[in-house]
Amino acid sequence: MQYEELRQKYTDFYYHSFSIEEDEKQLRVTYDFEINNLSHFHPTFTLAKPDAESIAHDPLIRGCAFSLGMVELISYWKISCPPHVHVCCALDEDQVRWWKKLYFNGLGEFFYKNGIQTNEDDFMDLAGGKEVLPAITAQKQTTGNLIAVGGGKDSFVTMDLLKEEKAHNHAFVINRVMSAIHSAQAAGYTGERLINPTRTLDPAMLALNKQGYLNGHTPFSAMAAFAGYLTAAVWHKKYIVLSNESSANESTVKGSKVNHQYSKTFEFEQDFNAYVKKYLPADIHYFSMLRPLSELQIAGIFATLKPYHSVFRSCNVGQKEEKWCGHCAKCLFVCIMMTAFLDEEEVVSIFGRNMLADPEMKELFEELTGMQDNKPFECVGTRDEVNIAVAMGIRRYSRNGKQLPALYDFYTKTPYYHFYQSRSVDWHSYNEQNLLPEHFAAIVKTKLKEMSDESGKLED
Repeated sequence: MQYEELRQKYTDFYYHSFSIEEDEKQLRVTYDFEINNLSHFHPTFTLAKPDAESIAHDPLIRGCAFSLGMVELISYWKISCPPHVHVCCALDEDQVRWWKKLYFNGLGEFFYKNGIQTNEDDFMDLAGGKEVLPAITAQKQTTGNLIAVGGGKDSFVTMDLLKEEKAHNHAFVINRVMSAIHSAQAAGYTGERLINPTRTLDPAMLALNKQGYLNGHTPFSAMAAFAGYLTAAVWHKKYIVLSNESSANESTVKGSKVNHQYSKTFEFEQDFNAYVKKYLPADIHYFSMLRPLSELQIAGIFATLKPYHSVFRSCNVGQKEEKWCGHCAKCLFVCIMMTAFLDEEEVVSIFGRNMLADPEMKELFEELTGMQDNKPFECVGTRDEVNIAVAMGIRRYSRNGKQLPALYDFYTKTPYYHFYQSRSVDWHSYNEQNLLPEHFAAIVKTKLKEMSDESGKLED
């Protein structure tokens, strides 16, 4: 179905309301969305509580629940992209601008893949309603870290960096994503130390997707940010700790702002903090522990965390079965990163095969290295980082006296190899574009110095 045709047929989207139910053990938020002449939708978010205290009418909790609905609605709006969006609660001009910026940039991949030509002004008219949320005046005492865990190498690096604070940490995983849950458990987060809220999608949306209505990528990490903020408010956590690195800032489509990872960028991290400071004030701080680091630095640190090599999973294709599919761009990217620091046998033991020896993965390899204009629409590193990792991997094969696998042999015949062949990870690099509180920044800098001191051994 076509974008303009759908917008003419389904002109209005309504965020009618949100309701909060609770008992002594959990909190449940239910949303009421509607596309006129098409369907109602009632997604939910259910979260365990630390105690029996009633919090459903707490202004901060209500504000967080409403805001989570604001980011959830985009998953339903995209079905037909109605030009007019009506929201139950009042929005000031700054909020309208803030949400439209998130929606437009967070849907960049969706617009690109569906061939939709639009702009931030015209794609949506967003209007608030008459209900005014209660003012947030009292701030409760908060403590400790809420660590978002996705199951990949990044999460393990963050959990390891914060291992000395484990007594004050909670891990946070949305839904029963077993690869992420098992990762948190492997790092010692079990029982009440693992907070595992449930987010449901309305079946009507999934049914409409199957009927040919518009579908595509939405800013999941923005949803996770607001879900994390609500969770931190309920559990009185002081820090929400992400594992987004600096490479998330690079666009996916060369020469454009289209970025698969928009809601993992430093720009969004800054915007989110500005929003919650103004509209959801609390002693809760949201930041990415790994923002100062590159993918190469993270991979190098993870290479030293041997006990986790058999546990971590980043493959979206094999996520439900907790395996690496061994054929997608994400698998190939992680393989390239780990090959820079581990011998072939270790890499094969992780992935089950040597993807670098598979000529059928050449196109994905070219996309990752920048030989083609667009990177894969996956959470992968910068083109520069990938090329440096490839060069490091080639040197490792050479030192070990091993024949180069097909993709690396191909690479040595390109101009890229001559440019990158002597490049390596820079352990002295620390990206100052970050929001790490001083205490956390000191932990990262100490780790970088440790890695710099050990770098000779690591790359041999």
